[in-house]
Amino acid sequence: MESSLLLSSPRTLKPFLPLPFPTVRRRHASFRGKPPAPPPLPPLARGSRRLGVAVPRAAGEAFDDGFHSQERPPGVGRGGARRRSYRETQGEPAVSPAAAAARAVAPYVVPVGAVLVLSFGMALPFPLYRTVIWKVVQNMLPGKKKDQSSGESVPSGIMWSFAAGSNLASSTVKAEKESRKNLNKFYKELRTLKTVNMAGRQFGDEGLFFLAESLAYNKSAEEVDFSGNGITAVGIEAFDGILQINTALKTLNLSGNDIGDEGAKCLSDILIENVGIQKLLLNSINVGDEGAKAISNMLKKNKSIRILQLSNNTIEYSEIHLHGNGIGNEGIRELMSALSAHKGKITVVDIGNNNISPEGLRPVAEFIKRTKSLLWFSLYMNDISDEGAEKVAEALKDNKTISTIDLGGNNIHSKGVSAIAETLKDNSVLTTLDLSYNPIGSDGVKALCDVLKFHGKIQTLKLGWCQIGVQGAEFIADCLKYNTALSTLDLRANGLGDDGAICLARSFKIINESLTSLDLGFNEIRDDGAFALAQALKANEDLAVTSLNLSNNFFTKFGQVALSEARDHVYEMSDKEIDIYF
Repeated sequence: MESSLLLSSPRTLKPFLPLPFPTVRRRHASFRGKPPAPPPLPPLARGSRRLGVAVPRAAGEAFDDGFHSQERPPGVGRGGARRRSYRETQGEPAVSPAAAAARAVAPYVVPVGAVLVLSFGMALPFPLYRTVIWKVVQNMLPGKKKDQSSGESVPSGIMWSFAAGSNLASSTVKAEKESRKNLNKFYKELRTLKTVNMAGRQFGDEGLFFLAESLAYNKSAEEVDFSGNGITAVGIEAFDGILQINTALKTLNLSGNDIGDEGAKCLSDILIENVGIQKLLLNSINVGDEGAKAISNMLKKNKSIRILQLSNNTIEYSEIHLHGNGIGNEGIRELMSALSAHKGKITVVDIGNNNISPEGLRPVAEFIKRTKSLLWFSLYMNDISDEGAEKVAEALKDNKTISTIDLGGNNIHSKGVSAIAETLKDNSVLTTLDLSYNPIGSDGVKALCDVLKFHGKIQTLKLGWCQIGVQGAEFIADCLKYNTALSTLDLRANGLGDDGAICLARSFKIINESLTSLDLGFNEIRDDGAFALAQALKANEDLAVTSLNLSNNFFTKFGQVALSEARDHVYEMSDKEIDIYF
């Protein structure tokens, strides 16, 4: 049976005193536009923490809590009758005017302990601890007061409800028994339930402090729903020191609470150190760009969150960075669904390194087709393979906004590259294509170069670690003779050797006014390749190249000298500087 707690009262709760709590961290944040914090409490000893509430004085009458009886504590409630009798014999009123006024107001004042914190880590013996709880509940049970209009007795004070239909205010005796039964059940279930549903109870910030503290001791709850409870940014601080130590909780739902940007910042700061939560629901929390940025920064460091929902917020923040979170196919479907429904303009999406397979590419491809604002998209280091590359290529036919796409490290072969190359024939928007760390081989490079000779607007092409070899270098050299758009070419670690460098050097002798940066690092090029490149630089003074990276190759001092002389020659002849790295 699922239990719940609803706190309501006719007056605002008073400031409360804390119970000890085993954490030493405490964040303080200024929440703009939120209700003012309670007046400051007396200073505590160093290292202590304010979290909890004061327990009201126990009831005067003896009672049986179902476990053992507890008589009236010594000194409590004694002498009152004798003082009243003495005053009456002296002609004085039985109750002083001040006391009468206080009693008139008392039914409307909520006790200091209105929010009852069950600190399950307390050192009290269990029977005595439950006795204290029952005394607190008995004191807080609603009394009766006369309705001035009807003269009938009506309940006053606090109304407790643990589930629908279990209102404790109907009868004092019945309520007392019911409260004992339900509170004891709630105490036990909260320690053992895997799913805790407290949605829509409107317990507010102070109620959250009560419930959040119990999570510190609950090692079994995997899903907690606090949605729709009037929680503000102030209440979010209740999680500080708790979510850092709770590793059992997997799903946290805070949707429908007006926590705003400040609450999102506070929560993000707390979740950086959490290693348990995998699903975070923050729909309709009135978060905007600032809160979204804080969440995005948190996700760069938090490695456990797999699913994040931010629907129905006021986010116009244009960048979504979820790199390296292991979201997987299920998480990516949720994310793409949320992004598709998002009304703001999203220009950057990074879902690299998230264990996405070809199956997970279906919602991604649909999102690419429909988006009207996306400029930069990264699928770096997933495993979409040729099947996923074909889906991306098909989606790019309908997309007219993406200018940069990163498909590096996705186990794409020549078949997948051929599909992407065909798309480039009619795509005049895409200017940066990253295919690094894919085994596309010489066949994949040929399919790409056949298109780029006369089609497409690709300005930056990254083919590092693509196993293209010497034959691939020949296809690229031939393409450079005709291409007029490519300005940056990355060919690192492709085993080009001297033969590949010589092929590229020949293309330098042809006037190319677009290529400005060439990266040939890690290609096992030796002195012969260095000499060929040096001669090409000297022969073509109109060459546009201004940056040539030859680092991590096998040059001796002779190859290095040849390249240095070529650089100096170009500078002397054309006053143009070429940065050569070796």
